Amino acid sequence: MSSQTTDAETKWNGLYIDGEWRQPEGAAETTVTSPATGEVVATIPQATEDDVDEAYAVAEQAQTEWAQTPPQERAAVIESAVERLQERQDEVVDLLGREAGSIVPKGAKEVQLATGMMNVATSFPFRDGGDHEKSIIPGKENVVEREPVGVVGVISPWNFPFHLSMRAVAPALALGNAVVLKPAGDTPITGGLLLADIFEEAGLPDGLLNVVPGPGSTVGDAVASDERAEVVAFTGSTEVGRQVAQRAAENFAEPALELGGNNVHIVTDDADLEQAVDAGVFGTFMHQGQVCISINRHLVHEDVYDEYVERLTERAAQLPAGTELDEVVVGPIINETQRDTVLEFIEETVEAGATLETGGEADGLVIEPTVLSDVTNDMAAACNEHFGPVAPVIPFSDDDEAVEMANATEYGLSGAVHAGDLERARDIADRVETGMIHINDQPINDEPHVPFGGVGASGMGRYNAEAILRKFTRTKWVSIQREQREYPF
Repeated sequence: MSSQTTDAETKWNGLYIDGEWRQPEGAAETTVTSPATGEVVATIPQATEDDVDEAYAVAEQAQTEWAQTPPQERAAVIESAVERLQERQDEVVDLLGREAGSIVPKGAKEVQLATGMMNVATSFPFRDGGDHEKSIIPGKENVVEREPVGVVGVISPWNFPFHLSMRAVAPALALGNAVVLKPAGDTPITGGLLLADIFEEAGLPDGLLNVVPGPGSTVGDAVASDERAEVVAFTGSTEVGRQVAQRAAENFAEPALELGGNNVHIVTDDADLEQAVDAGVFGTFMHQGQVCISINRHLVHEDVYDEYVERLTERAAQLPAGTELDEVVVGPIINETQRDTVLEFIEETVEAGATLETGGEADGLVIEPTVLSDVTNDMAAACNEHFGPVAPVIPFSDDDEAVEMANATEYGLSGAVHAGDLERARDIADRVETGMIHINDQPINDEPHVPFGGVGASGMGRYNAEAILRKFTRTKWVSIQREQREYPF
């Protein structure tokens, strides 16, 4: 481990406000425990509402000057942060394993996703210039400027903590905003303090990124409800997202919400079953199913249902599971509460008449890769977002029934359709009510230049690309009357 890393790790026991690492005396503390080893990763003080208030105050003050900083200087800070991240990739992957239970390939993929978003963000300072519009008034020039919103509150989750924090933080900073970031309680380092450390190394001016770890019920509420927040970006459960949106809206802040999902993997009778099963295995068991865009339900045509279940079961039973994160495919669930919830969904589904084909047990926090057949849409593992390594397989008789079953949920985040006839696949995809859907693939896809988000209870707004540029800026209409105007009175 490099000396740089050693120096950085001494900072994990503090808050980061106004460019300072703080260890407040007498503060309540969060003990971060590794899901893989059970070891204590760090003991971190919890921010208070007063800390959040100070974070917003310094962010608001620092943002004014940052917004006036030439675009090449803002871009240079993001570019430098990319360089720091690339230099520290092994450290970041290791921290994701220790704190979030990420297997090594997942950790590496998360760093790749974050790097891609940061690279796209380096262009944002040069792409927010606005437009000229024609006028209906003779001699008038219309200029539509695009300005930073000001201060962005970010509340991030524990499953992909580094990427899902960075996809909001990097664009917000690149566009001239300041950020107050509240990472998830299970992942305060990789979801928050690590980003602060990287941007500090990159030369980000003080006050522009402030990290306030702590409980969602106090610190999260304070971040969402502060009147100085112009946008509140939240990724997490639909239940909490509704509360965040309400608190933000009370102060006329715009919410940016990516919430829960109940994503389908539709397999028709003319699909390439080998390809569909390959995609189904990855889309179900990647990061133990703890992905908002993972497969929650496998909808399979009745003519190929038995063969699909047999193949999927065989593959699932062979997946290595455990806590050796550089050797396994299925690692630990984030904590005991989440593990118990997943096991309850499995138990309730079997009690309701489903067949347990494989799995269903846990060793510590590791749940065996699980396949359930004879499932119906209303069973617990199917109608809930189970967020675990579980594959409920549901039969359908025709395309109309598949679409009807796919849409029988309040969620609409992602999905997939496998069919030999691409026109048929496209017809099904067009009728599934979701923000994203992938043909002859699986639902776990995220590209930094493509809009990302859902409909219904899966959220509001989009991340990535031009969508996040628009979210973190606002327009201002400036008109210039260059010729004397005639008025009616």
